[in-house]
Amino acid sequence: MNQTDQKTILVGVTDIFFYTKVRDALMSKGYKIERARTQQDIGDKASAAHPSAVILNMNDETLNAFQALEALKANTQLKTLPILAFANHEEVDTFNRAKALGVTKIVSRNEFSARLKDLVEEMISGQHSAISSLQNPEADR
Repeated sequence: MNQTDQKTILVGVTDIFFYTKVRDALMSKGYKIERARTQQDIGDKASAAHPSAVILNMNDETLNAFQALEALKANTQLKTLPILAFANHEEVDTFNRAKALGVTKIVSRNEFSARLKDLVEEMISGQHSAISSLQNPEADR
């Protein structure tokens, strides 16, 4: 059985500026970052790197996060991998669809930016709830 690398985070974000902010924040905490730019990258890199968590931008126009999420959850070796997703706060349908597809936790883009390190620590330490709850997307307005 493959061991999960407790310090590797797979990041599905194609915007280079946003990715750089995520990378810098997590690397400062000692995490190794694997970047995924396509749905195929997510499956391939998750299988190869054995990350401890995945971060997905549900609004990424280049990377279809919903297809990537479906592929991760369909893979028996990857389906229990914690997934932290974020989306624009007004897109309640995106929040609901991500939850239905099995994302571990979804938060607004603002909360993600403000609490990135804490959210990742929660995911890895297992402090997230077994059933993800819809965060109040109106709270960030």
